[in-house]
Amino acid sequence: MLDIFNYSFIVRGLEAGIIIAIIAPLIGIFLVLRRYSLIADTLAHVSLAGVAIGLLFKINPVITAIIASVLSSFGIERLRLSKKVYGESALAIFLSGSLASAVVILGLAHGFNVDLFSYLFGSIVTVKQSEVYTIAIVGLFVIATVFIFYKQLIYVTFDEDAAKISGIPTRFVNTLLILLSSLTVALAIPVIGVLLTSALIVIPVVTALQFKKSFKRTIIIAEIISIFSVIAGIFLSYYFNLATGGTIVLINLVIFCLVYLFLGL
Repeated sequence: MLDIFNYSFIVRGLEAGIIIAIIAPLIGIFLVLRRYSLIADTLAHVSLAGVAIGLLFKINPVITAIIASVLSSFGIERLRLSKKVYGESALAIFLSGSLASAVVILGLAHGFNVDLFSYLFGSIVTVKQSEVYTIAIVGLFVIATVFIFYKQLIYVTFDEDAAKISGIPTRFVNTLLILLSSLTVALAIPVIGVLLTSALIVIPVVTALQFKKSFKRTIIIAEIISIFSVIAGIFLSYYFNLATGGTIVLINLVIFCLVYLFLGL
Protein backbone atom coordinates (compact mmCIF):
# COMPACT_ATOMS: atom_id res chain seq x y z
CA MET A 1 0.00 0.00 0.00
CA LEU A 2 2.90 2.34 0.73
CA ASP A 3 4.06 2.08 -2.88
CA ILE A 4 1.94 5.18 -3.41
CA PHE A 5 4.84 7.24 -2.02
CA ASN A 6 7.08 6.08 -4.84
CA TYR A 7 5.33 8.51 -7.16
CA SER A 8 6.46 12.12 -6.90
CA PHE A 9 3.10 13.51 -8.08
CA ILE A 10 1.35 11.74 -5.19
CA VAL A 11 3.80 13.22 -2.69
CA ARG A 12 3.27 16.70 -4.19
CA GLY A 13 -0.49 16.21 -4.00
CA LEU A 14 -0.30 15.14 -0.36
CA GLU A 15 1.92 18.07 0.55
CA ALA A 16 -0.39 20.58 -1.11
CA GLY A 17 -3.52 18.84 0.18
CA ILE A 18 -2.41 18.77 3.81
CA ILE A 19 -1.51 22.46 3.76
CA ILE A 20 -4.91 23.31 2.29
CA ALA A 21 -6.64 20.99 4.77
CA ILE A 22 -5.03 22.94 7.63
CA ILE A 23 -5.88 26.46 6.50
CA ALA A 24 -9.39 25.79 5.11
CA PRO A 25 -11.12 25.27 8.51
CA LEU A 26 -9.17 28.17 10.05
CA ILE A 27 -10.89 30.53 7.64
CA GLY A 28 -14.07 28.50 7.28
CA ILE A 29 -15.06 28.76 10.94
CA PHE A 30 -15.19 32.56 10.77
CA LEU A 31 -17.14 32.50 7.50
CA VAL A 32 -19.67 29.92 8.74
CA LEU A 33 -20.29 31.66 12.07
CA ARG A 34 -20.79 34.97 10.29
CA ARG A 35 -23.05 33.34 7.69
CA TYR A 36 -20.58 34.28 4.97
CA SER A 37 -20.35 30.77 3.49
CA LEU A 38 -21.45 32.03 0.07
CA ILE A 39 -18.29 34.17 -0.10
CA ALA A 40 -16.18 31.03 -0.55
CA ASP A 41 -18.31 29.92 -3.50
CA THR A 42 -18.21 33.39 -5.06
CA LEU A 43 -14.43 33.63 -4.72
CA ALA A 44 -14.11 30.15 -6.23
CA HIS A 45 -15.91 31.35 -9.37
CA VAL A 46 -13.73 34.47 -9.41
CA SER A 47 -10.70 32.19 -9.22
CA LEU A 48 -12.01 30.35 -12.27
CA ALA A 49 -11.71 33.59 -14.22
CA GLY A 50 -8.16 33.88 -12.91
CA VAL A 51 -7.40 30.33 -14.02
CA ALA A 52 -8.79 31.14 -17.47
CA ILE A 53 -6.50 34.18 -17.72
CA GLY A 54 -3.52 32.04 -16.71
CA LEU A 55 -4.33 29.42 -19.35
CA LEU A 56 -4.81 32.11 -22.01
CA PHE A 57 -1.49 33.86 -21.36
CA LYS A 58 0.49 30.73 -20.41
CA ILE A 59 0.99 31.90 -16.81
CA ASN A 60 0.79 29.68 -13.72
CA PRO A 61 -3.01 29.54 -13.18
CA VAL A 62 -2.59 29.41 -9.39
CA ILE A 63 -0.84 32.78 -9.44
CA THR A 64 -3.46 34.41 -11.67
CA ALA A 65 -6.24 32.84 -9.58
CA ILE A 66 -4.74 34.34 -6.41
CA ILE A 67 -4.46 37.78 -8.02
CA ALA A 68 -8.03 37.69 -9.39
CA SER A 69 -9.44 36.43 -6.09
CA VAL A 70 -7.58 39.00 -3.96
CA LEU A 71 -8.58 41.94 -6.17
CA SER A 72 -12.20 40.79 -6.21
CA SER A 73 -12.22 40.38 -2.43
CA PHE A 74 -11.49 44.09 -2.03
CA GLY A 75 -14.18 44.90 -4.59
CA ILE A 76 -16.77 42.76 -2.80
CA GLU A 77 -16.02 44.36 0.57
CA ARG A 78 -16.06 47.87 -0.89
CA LEU A 79 -19.41 47.24 -2.58
CA ARG A 80 -20.82 45.74 0.61
CA LEU A 81 -19.71 48.70 2.72
CA SER A 82 -21.17 51.24 0.27
CA LYS A 83 -24.65 50.31 1.59
CA LYS A 84 -25.96 50.79 -1.95
CA VAL A 85 -25.94 47.06 -2.62
CA TYR A 86 -26.98 44.32 -0.19
CA GLY A 87 -24.24 41.86 0.78
CA GLU A 88 -25.86 38.91 -0.99
CA SER A 89 -26.42 40.98 -4.11
CA ALA A 90 -22.77 42.01 -4.21
CA LEU A 91 -21.76 38.36 -4.08
CA ALA A 92 -24.23 37.46 -6.82
CA ILE A 93 -22.85 40.21 -9.07
CA PHE A 94 -19.27 39.01 -8.68
CA LEU A 95 -20.25 35.34 -9.00
CA SER A 96 -22.16 35.76 -12.25
CA GLY A 97 -19.74 38.34 -13.64
CA SER A 98 -16.67 36.21 -12.99
CA LEU A 99 -18.33 33.10 -14.44
CA ALA A 100 -19.28 35.01 -17.58
CA SER A 101 -15.74 36.39 -17.85
CA ALA A 102 -14.29 32.89 -17.49
CA VAL A 103 -16.49 31.57 -20.31
CA VAL A 104 -15.47 34.41 -22.64
CA ILE A 105 -11.75 34.11 -21.81
CA LEU A 106 -11.85 30.33 -22.25
CA GLY A 107 -13.43 30.89 -25.63
CA LEU A 108 -10.49 33.10 -26.57
CA ALA A 109 -8.17 30.36 -25.31
CA HIS A 110 -9.84 27.94 -27.76
CA GLY A 111 -12.16 26.19 -25.38
CA PHE A 112 -11.86 23.45 -22.82
CA ASN A 113 -8.82 21.20 -22.41
CA VAL A 114 -7.34 18.74 -19.94
CA ASP A 115 -5.64 21.48 -17.91
CA LEU A 116 -8.91 23.32 -17.42
CA PHE A 117 -10.77 20.23 -16.21
CA SER A 118 -8.01 19.53 -13.68
CA TYR A 119 -8.53 23.02 -12.23
CA LEU A 120 -12.31 22.69 -12.32
CA PHE A 121 -12.49 19.40 -10.42
CA GLY A 122 -9.01 19.03 -8.91
CA SER A 123 -6.25 16.60 -9.79
CA ILE A 124 -3.20 15.48 -7.83
CA VAL A 125 -1.58 14.38 -11.08
CA THR A 126 -1.22 17.93 -12.40
CA VAL A 127 0.01 19.60 -9.18
CA LYS A 128 3.41 21.08 -10.01
CA GLN A 129 6.30 21.52 -7.58
CA SER A 130 6.17 25.29 -8.12
CA GLU A 131 2.50 25.22 -7.08
CA VAL A 132 3.41 23.31 -3.90
CA TYR A 133 5.93 26.04 -3.03
CA THR A 134 3.35 28.75 -3.72
CA ILE A 135 0.73 26.97 -1.60
CA ALA A 136 3.24 26.51 1.25
CA ILE A 137 4.37 30.15 1.29
CA VAL A 138 0.90 31.68 1.02
CA GLY A 139 -0.49 29.05 3.43
CA LEU A 140 2.06 30.03 6.09
CA PHE A 141 1.07 33.67 5.58
CA VAL A 142 -2.62 32.82 6.12
CA ILE A 143 -1.89 30.79 9.28
CA ALA A 144 0.40 33.50 10.71
CA THR A 145 -2.15 36.24 9.99
CA VAL A 146 -4.97 34.30 11.69
CA PHE A 147 -2.71 33.73 14.71
CA ILE A 148 -1.77 37.43 14.95
CA PHE A 149 -5.33 38.74 14.58
CA TYR A 150 -7.03 35.79 16.31
CA LYS A 151 -8.68 37.80 19.11
CA GLN A 152 -9.89 40.56 16.78
CA LEU A 153 -11.35 38.03 14.35
CA ILE A 154 -13.24 36.26 17.16
CA TYR A 155 -14.53 39.53 18.62
CA VAL A 156 -15.81 40.81 15.27
CA THR A 157 -17.29 37.39 14.43
CA PHE A 158 -19.46 37.20 17.55
CA ASP A 159 -20.33 40.88 18.09
CA GLU A 160 -19.23 43.35 15.43
CA ASP A 161 -21.01 46.33 17.01
CA ALA A 162 -19.39 45.78 20.40
CA ALA A 163 -16.03 45.30 18.71
CA LYS A 164 -16.41 48.63 16.91
CA ILE A 165 -17.33 50.41 20.15
CA SER A 166 -14.32 48.90 21.94
CA GLY A 167 -12.01 50.39 19.32
CA ILE A 168 -11.30 47.38 17.12
CA PRO A 169 -10.95 48.43 13.46
CA THR A 170 -13.84 46.25 12.24
CA ARG A 171 -13.57 47.44 8.64
CA PHE A 172 -9.93 46.34 8.51
CA VAL A 173 -10.73 42.99 10.16
CA ASN A 174 -13.59 42.31 7.73
CA THR A 175 -11.37 43.15 4.77
CA LEU A 176 -8.62 40.95 6.20
CA LEU A 177 -11.02 38.03 6.59
CA ILE A 178 -12.23 38.18 3.00
CA LEU A 179 -8.62 38.60 1.82
CA LEU A 180 -7.58 35.45 3.69
CA SER A 181 -10.64 33.68 2.29
CA SER A 182 -9.64 34.61 -1.25
CA LEU A 183 -6.12 33.26 -0.72
CA THR A 184 -7.44 30.01 0.76
CA VAL A 185 -9.89 29.46 -2.09
CA ALA A 186 -7.27 30.11 -4.75
CA LEU A 187 -4.76 27.78 -3.08
CA ALA A 188 -7.21 24.88 -2.91
CA ILE A 189 -7.92 24.89 -6.64
CA PRO A 190 -5.13 22.54 -7.84
CA VAL A 191 -6.16 19.72 -5.47
CA ILE A 192 -9.89 20.27 -4.85
CA GLY A 193 -10.90 22.18 -7.96
CA VAL A 194 -12.77 25.44 -8.48
CA LEU A 195 -16.24 23.86 -8.28
CA LEU A 196 -15.59 22.02 -5.00
CA THR A 197 -13.25 24.32 -3.07
CA SER A 198 -15.95 26.00 -0.97
CA ALA A 199 -17.05 22.58 0.32
CA LEU A 200 -13.70 21.94 2.01
CA ILE A 201 -13.90 25.34 3.69
CA VAL A 202 -17.48 24.92 4.93
CA ILE A 203 -18.32 21.23 5.51
CA PRO A 204 -15.61 20.31 8.10
CA VAL A 205 -16.58 23.37 10.14
CA VAL A 206 -20.31 22.64 9.96
CA THR A 207 -19.57 19.04 11.02
CA ALA A 208 -17.40 20.18 13.93
CA LEU A 209 -20.10 22.59 15.13
CA GLN A 210 -22.45 19.63 15.66
CA PHE A 211 -20.34 18.61 18.68
CA LYS A 212 -21.20 21.94 20.40
CA LYS A 213 -17.75 22.39 21.90
CA SER A 214 -15.72 25.52 22.63
CA PHE A 215 -14.38 27.64 19.80
CA LYS A 216 -10.84 26.22 19.98
CA ARG A 217 -12.05 22.62 20.26
CA THR A 218 -14.34 23.17 17.30
CA ILE A 219 -11.36 24.32 15.24
CA ILE A 220 -9.36 21.24 16.29
CA ILE A 221 -12.22 18.89 15.36
CA ALA A 222 -12.65 20.65 12.00
CA GLU A 223 -8.91 20.36 11.37
CA ILE A 224 -8.95 16.62 12.08
CA ILE A 225 -11.92 16.07 9.77
CA SER A 226 -10.38 18.21 7.02
CA ILE A 227 -6.94 16.57 7.13
CA PHE A 228 -8.40 13.05 7.31
CA SER A 229 -10.74 13.69 4.36
CA VAL A 230 -7.92 15.06 2.19
CA ILE A 231 -5.49 12.23 2.94
CA ALA A 232 -8.17 9.53 2.61
CA GLY A 233 -9.49 11.17 -0.55
CA ILE A 234 -6.07 11.20 -2.20
CA PHE A 235 -5.45 7.55 -1.29
CA LEU A 236 -8.86 6.42 -2.53
CA SER A 237 -8.61 8.44 -5.73
CA TYR A 238 -5.24 6.83 -6.45
CA TYR A 239 -6.17 3.20 -5.77
CA PHE A 240 -9.68 3.32 -7.27
CA ASN A 241 -8.99 5.79 -10.09
CA LEU A 242 -11.46 8.38 -8.79
CA ALA A 243 -11.60 12.16 -9.15
CA THR A 244 -9.57 13.64 -6.29
CA GLY A 245 -11.67 16.71 -5.50
CA GLY A 246 -14.99 14.88 -5.65
CA THR A 247 -13.69 12.02 -3.47
CA ILE A 248 -12.46 14.43 -0.79
CA VAL A 249 -15.78 16.29 -0.70
CA LEU A 250 -17.80 13.05 -0.58
CA ILE A 251 -15.74 11.84 2.39
CA ASN A 252 -16.52 15.15 4.11
CA LEU A 253 -20.22 14.68 3.41
CA VAL A 254 -20.20 11.09 4.71
CA ILE A 255 -18.52 12.23 7.93
CA PHE A 256 -21.06 15.03 8.31
CA CYS A 257 -24.00 12.64 7.82
CA LEU A 258 -22.58 10.13 10.33
CA VAL A 259 -21.93 12.83 12.94
CA TYR A 260 -25.32 14.43 12.37
CA LEU A 261 -27.16 11.12 12.69
CA PHE A 262 -25.11 9.90 15.65
CA LEU A 263 -25.43 13.11 17.67
CA GLY A 264 -29.10 13.39 16.75
CA LEU A 265 -29.96 10.03 18.33
